[in-house]
Amino acid sequence: APESLMQALEDLDYLAALDNDGNLSEFGIIMSEFPLDPQLSKSILASCEFECVDEMLTIAAMVTAPNCFLHAPPGTEEIALTCWRKFSHPAGDHFTLINVFNAFKEASANSVSQCNNEKWCRDYFLSCSALRMAEIIRAELVEIMKRIELPISEPDFGSKENILSIKKSLLSGYFMHIARDVDGSGNYLMLTHRQVAQLHPFSSYYNTRRIPEWVLFHEFSISEDNSIRVVSEISPDLFVELVPQYYFSNLPPSESKDILQEVINHLSPVSTMKKEQK
Repeated sequence: APESLMQALEDLDYLAALDNDGNLSEFGIIMSEFPLDPQLSKSILASCEFECVDEMLTIAAMVTAPNCFLHAPPGTEEIALTCWRKFSHPAGDHFTLINVFNAFKEASANSVSQCNNEKWCRDYFLSCSALRMAEIIRAELVEIMKRIELPISEPDFGSKENILSIKKSLLSGYFMHIARDVDGSGNYLMLTHRQVAQLHPFSSYYNTRRIPEWVLFHEFSISEDNSIRVVSEISPDLFVELVPQYYFSNLPPSESKDILQEVINHLSPVSTMKKEQK
């Protein structure tokens, strides 16, 4: 449909993947080397700047592979939730996926047979085939990074600086996927489409006391009761630091936009100047 095509071109323009003539920019050409959604490609390239490539490649592989969490059989839902909480990360689902992948890699290294590996996955209500697929995808992404001579930073997952860097990388690609809890009960209003969504049951924030106000989400699913999937907490300050101004100015009016505008207004002149230079 013409509307879908125009929306796709607009999104690519926001991601700096197009030049003034509508052709791929130099940045867009590098993005197109990755067989991924443009937002994910942009996040990987941003991670080169923020020095968290190792972690971003794991996230990219995990969100590209099939969902690793299995639907628990009736009567075992609470057991499954208890198992998944062992991987839960306070920063959000993207970071939880890194924990799952690293735990799977460790279990694989310690496993003497493939059967033991599969048993480990069953014990934690995880899909062994999905995690193996994530391993394959990640290895392919590493090969692409090497082929186009992009730097791969050393793993540093867990440090405060690394968590912030991952969030910055994600925001660089997914600034169009931001939602705010408007009433404190998990009803998230998306900035772009003004639709209300709830957290997906597989989210590490689901059924917890602490529901973050501002989140970045990987995808929005209408078929699954208007849910947002793979969700991580962000701050308004971090969002306004990384969002392109021309994207922000085109957002529809809302209370959330007004809150963000106040954050922008409180930025010091030095910070504003640095952003303009960037």
